[in-house]
Amino acid sequence: MFHPIPDAILARMRELEERDGRDRTDGTPRPARLRQIPPETGKFLAILAASSPAGAMIEIGTSAGYSALWLTLACQATGRSLTTFEVLSEKVALARETFAASGVEDVVTLIAGDARQHLAAFDRIGFCFLDAEKEVYADYYEAVVPRLVNGGLLVADNATSHREDLQPILDRALADPRVDALIVPIGKGELVCRKRNWE
Repeated sequence: MFHPIPDAILARMRELEERDGRDRTDGTPRPARLRQIPPETGKFLAILAASSPAGAMIEIGTSAGYSALWLTLACQATGRSLTTFEVLSEKVALARETFAASGVEDVVTLIAGDARQHLAAFDRIGFCFLDAEKEVYADYYEAVVPRLVNGGLLVADNATSHREDLQPILDRALADPRVDALIVPIGKGELVCRKRNWE
């Protein structure tokens, strides 16, 4: 489904992977780092997104657009589009470069701002990837879950790498009667929640 990855997307992925690796070792301040998912998580997200039910596909936390590139592969395979949100202006600029260089501007819409101010416009979400600051995960979880369609997926990053910080929201999701949830040990750990069918 995703192979071969188009050359322009693959080239930009490689650039961002190299920069992310440098950011982690060269003293780049934490807010300026790309802090992106590893490739295996990207492929996992693309497979999940391509298999998700009809509905909006959104991402909360764009950074430089690496994870969004994986999600655009699912969009291209299924005829859908992606809306992604980023609050930091310097990351917005990098993401715009990423989408232009990769030729995916036709399937991705980048919104500069906090998704919490925009989610009311999305009442039927089929897939959401959450990779934002950990202290706001709970807010996003409670905003997204009611808007998921039956069978819709919410995937949150860093479920094992930041487990101590995220334990309250992980406990909430794993006990939430609205979703079936588990933590998948891939990359930095992914909390995967599927909206249960409601009459």
